[in-house]
Amino acid sequence: MELDLQPLNLPGIDMKRPVVIAGPCSAETEEQVMRTACDLAARGIRIFRAGVWKPRTKPGGFEGKGSEALPWLKRVKEETGMLVTTEVATAKHVEECLAAGIDILWIGARTSANPFAVQEIADTLKGTDIPVLVKNPVNPDLELWIGALERLNGAGLRRLAAIHRGFSSYEKKLYRNQPQWQIPIELRRRVPELPLICDPSHIGGKRELIAPLSQQAMDLGFDGLIIESHCTPDAAWSDAAQQITPDVLEYILDLLVVRDMSQGTESLSQLRKEIDECDNALIETLSKRMRVSREIGEFKKEHNMTILQRERYDEIIAKRCAQGMQCGMGTDFMRKIFEAIHEESVNQQMEVLNK
Repeated sequence: MELDLQPLNLPGIDMKRPVVIAGPCSAETEEQVMRTACDLAARGIRIFRAGVWKPRTKPGGFEGKGSEALPWLKRVKEETGMLVTTEVATAKHVEECLAAGIDILWIGARTSANPFAVQEIADTLKGTDIPVLVKNPVNPDLELWIGALERLNGAGLRRLAAIHRGFSSYEKKLYRNQPQWQIPIELRRRVPELPLICDPSHIGGKRELIAPLSQQAMDLGFDGLIIESHCTPDAAWSDAAQQITPDVLEYILDLLVVRDMSQGTESLSQLRKEIDECDNALIETLSKRMRVSREIGEFKKEHNMTILQRERYDEIIAKRCAQGMQCGMGTDFMRKIFEAIHEESVNQQMEVLNK
């Protein structure tokens, strides 16, 4: 299904990159919401975000003020002129937001992973023209992400955008949620007209990672940023470590380098030609390597040997990673490349042994 989309065209918003959405993780009190909103508005932020219903991983944490907070967002809109947005996860949330005049809705990562929930939201929104932002599912599943967008589009919603907030993993390393940039890049390739917004707060999980992640998003051509900003972030009732003050947000945005996406690429044609030549040489080299792998498979078949020779595999990985580092390439990159090459080599030898 092809998405039938229209530009977001948010009233009073300059859609020049980056469109910035900012505000606290949670709407905690009316005073906190208004203070943060006024500080952000004074710094040129035109779209205010705040979580009203907060789905938490485990019960017992702060799960939002719920409907009680919707009038606070309405007051933000009336007193600052900002557009306001919050997360919805059920039909009831949608109905209450529409009644309160919320300008933009977003669907969270836990909800976008549930087709039943997304369909319920889509059915409730049928007949409206409200913009909806869809976060990627918790797990790295591009089809599920696109499926959520298709369900909304099928209900007649055409002002859609995607939010990249990273993907959960069992192993926690630098990031709270792994960026896996290749997934939103593939989404952009498949749906080029769909606006892409990066959520560096949830990807990083730490406020010191917001600036570099925001810059990386701009370098990859993202259209906007959604950043958690709180008047007193250390005292926040949820996700304190990833929130920043409006002052710090202004500083980060001032330092952002936003490169022109509309420049002609004539000057790149020669370099791209060189890339094509390198790729062709790589394919030829890989083809030769697989031919040798098949010959090894013939030898193992004749001598009744197992395909997997663990010591040899470990030796290859260690040596190639070391060689790659000497040539300026990362260990993780080299490991992934040679793990994939080894997997295909095994497949080639399996074919030989099973003839």
